[in-house]
Amino acid sequence: MSTAILTGQSVPGSSIEADLRSLGFDLRVAADAAEAETLLAEVPGDERVALVDARFVGHVHALRLALTDPRFPLAAIPGAVTAQPAGRQALTRAMARENSSGGGTTLVGSSLADRILTALDADGTAVHRPELGTLVAAVPADPQARNEARQAVTDVDDEAVRLKSAVKARDGFFTTYCISPYSRYIARWCARRGLTPNQVTTASLLTALIAAACAATGTRGGFVAAGVLLIASFVLDCTDGQLARYSLQYSTLGAWLDATFDRAKEYAYYAGLALGAARGGDDVWALALGAMVLQTCRHVVDFSFNEANHDATANTSPTAALSDKLDSVGWTVWVRRMIVLPIGERWAMIAVLTAVATPRITFYALLIGCAFAATYTTAGRVLRSLTRKARRTDRAAAALADLADSGPLAQGSAEALRKPARRLPGFTAPAVALLGGLAVVLTSALTGFGGPWPVVAAVAYALTSGLAVARPLKGALDWLVPPFLRAAEYGTVLVLAARADVNGALPAAFGLVAAVAYHHYDTVYRIRGDAGAPPTWLVRSIGGHEGRTLLVTVLAALLTASQFTVALTALAVAVALVVLVESIRFWVAAHKGGAPAVHDEGETA
Repeated sequence: MSTAILTGQSVPGSSIEADLRSLGFDLRVAADAAEAETLLAEVPGDERVALVDARFVGHVHALRLALTDPRFPLAAIPGAVTAQPAGRQALTRAMARENSSGGGTTLVGSSLADRILTALDADGTAVHRPELGTLVAAVPADPQARNEARQAVTDVDDEAVRLKSAVKARDGFFTTYCISPYSRYIARWCARRGLTPNQVTTASLLTALIAAACAATGTRGGFVAAGVLLIASFVLDCTDGQLARYSLQYSTLGAWLDATFDRAKEYAYYAGLALGAARGGDDVWALALGAMVLQTCRHVVDFSFNEANHDATANTSPTAALSDKLDSVGWTVWVRRMIVLPIGERWAMIAVLTAVATPRITFYALLIGCAFAATYTTAGRVLRSLTRKARRTDRAAAALADLADSGPLAQGSAEALRKPARRLPGFTAPAVALLGGLAVVLTSALTGFGGPWPVVAAVAYALTSGLAVARPLKGALDWLVPPFLRAAEYGTVLVLAARADVNGALPAAFGLVAAVAYHHYDTVYRIRGDAGAPPTWLVRSIGGHEGRTLLVTVLAALLTASQFTVALTALAVAVALVVLVESIRFWVAAHKGGAPAVHDEGETA
């Protein structure tokens, strides 16, 4: 429920009351500022409330952007200010001060909403002011200004602006030119029929799962259907975000579902392709698992770099300046967006190759494309990090430590090595993370399955992992620590499963890596939503990255290849159950508890 308090003298012929009702507001009318304060106090504290000048002239969508967006505790446009429960105290305080300071008992003259906004700014309170572009929002002071404002409203197509703003400002070439020109209209169709973004997100997931099932048939007809359905799933994936922007239906749960389902769809499709290839006598599970490992590590690079530099100061570099300069040259923008193989280009490539080629060729192309994209983006970020003099914050260091996912073994090593670690060079953290990871992966690959040496290397990896996080991760390249650790853990599982050389080992490894990757993605989404890292008990119960790596090497040393496959399957199920139950519990509770809605408008996934 939402309440709008109309202030100021009403104007004959004004549509403001009808506009506010159309946006779901219950109306109250205040004769003066004192009555407005009284009415404000009467609105329940768990409801949204808005102060709107009765003389307001503007587009309905301008009011919608300011008064209904759930992401911001306080928001305003000329003539209107709104507060969600989290911002009510600040609004009430500003209203009380306005009245006590002799702001006037009548509302003739300046807008009360604008005076309240000035008071909020004076308090240093953050107030969101939406970008209106060509949309009109004004409180005319005289009849001539009112007529001019009304004419300006008539001259701008409110619905056209709303449709355009539904599309993400920064997106890939394929999405921008092949999907968004019509998916925005699907979003509007959904909005007019009362569908929610979460429903569209779920439809996208179901479509992708059906696509994976078609690919798993191993027939040419199944592959063609899978490619078509994968594109259909991506259209719906674009539509859910556009629907959220079109109707401002942002939510904590929706952002989590959108991000999580994207990964579930893609990796389920990899599994479907591998199953389809197996039906045709071609075992590509190693390629499918390699593609998932590479794609997940790419994302961890993105997340770690962004978190490390999210709130850094003096955060400039010649490399970043060159990148910004290239962005001013039109054609380079699209080339640079395409070569990183964002989700639109990646899914289009997978869909086309599925339909016309074999799963093996599809995975080869995917691995080559993702490897090139990973090399390009990581090299650029390394150069930026080395050429900038950024000072990173404690928050950034804590986020990187959470992304590292250190368990009891690494944490114990870190405590023991904390003092000597302070005397080591700045590049120590990423260097030891890389060397420790390479040691365990290469040892697993170069020694026979069932030998003791991978266990020895895994113990050393636990020690080096502790050294990597023994001091705050504030160095220029410390953001590389989490992706190095991810690559070590996933790579060890992949190599040992491949060395087992029995049916079912690689699919079991695929399931284990998928379960662990979900936990790592969930950690990222919690940090992005300012919800902190997963609880300590969860990280400890699933061992941390070094504990799981050591456990897998021990299982490989003690069990036969067939028993190892069973153990991997059991471990995958156990990890999946623990992390899924806790993740679902957390996000549902956050949604019901009124956590601030988030919506990622950053890099394309």
